Amino acid sequence: MLRIGYIGLGLMGKSIARNILKAGFTVVVHNRSRGAVEELAAEGAIAAFSAAEVARQVDVVFTNLPDSPDVEKVALGPGGIIEGAHEGLIFVDNSTIKPATARKIAQALGEQGVQCLDAPVSGGDIGARNGTLTIMVGGPKEALEKVLPVFQAMGKSVTHIGDAGAGQIAKAANQIMVAAQMVAMGELLVFAQKAGADPRKVVEAIKAGAAQCWTLDVKPQRLFAGNRQPGFKAYMQAKDLNIVLESAREFGAPLPSLALDSQMFNAMVAQGPRLS
Repeated sequence: MLRIGYIGLGLMGKSIARNILKAGFTVVVHNRSRGAVEELAAEGAIAAFSAAEVARQVDVVFTNLPDSPDVEKVALGPGGIIEGAHEGLIFVDNSTIKPATARKIAQALGEQGVQCLDAPVSGGDIGARNGTLTIMVGGPKEALEKVLPVFQAMGKSVTHIGDAGAGQIAKAANQIMVAAQMVAMGELLVFAQKAGADPRKVVEAIKAGAAQCWTLDVKPQRLFAGNRQPGFKAYMQAKDLNIVLESAREFGAPLPSLALDSQMFNAMVAQGPRLS
């Protein structure tokens, strides 16, 4: 059975690593803060102290990190995966980063005999905990076939999009739609209440028609129950939208409605940690 490394044990990474461990894989873990490492080590994972140390011990090494510079540093920087690279190693990135960064890392690690998959995920912390994530994959199909049993421990849907960077392009498209849905849901709930209708009944009515979407299926029920725990942090969504806009400029793709949605998320984050 494949030996798996997982680097980045944050809101989603820890749950993903735990599900891989539960599926029977040997899992080597590393994180900048050690609490999550110790927690998973108590459950049977092997603790490591650098990305290079993880890479040396495994067949497949995953990362799940906040932003493009973080992934590039862990993959290619001092003490990074590249220093533990060996023939046959597969690198899989579950982060949401710029497609251009994914392609740069794939080229650099490819020169060391490492196959790379950019495999961002969607489904939030609930999907990570339940192993029901949607996984969008860019990179060599033969590498995907080797890693598929691991992906099946993480998610319910795995789609090979294309070459290096294609998974990140799909995730960017996903975030365009998610942002639009979140903004629209907030506006329709406020509108229904201000106009004198029961927002619960409004949601029940419209989600049975053309407005049906994941956001209306999942989010209003939590809000109506008084649950304000985030399934995904607002500052991370704002970061993702900034990545999409930067990439859109590189590709010459105007995204005017996303630009407005991005401003709203950034404004919310600027109001302080209570809202983000």
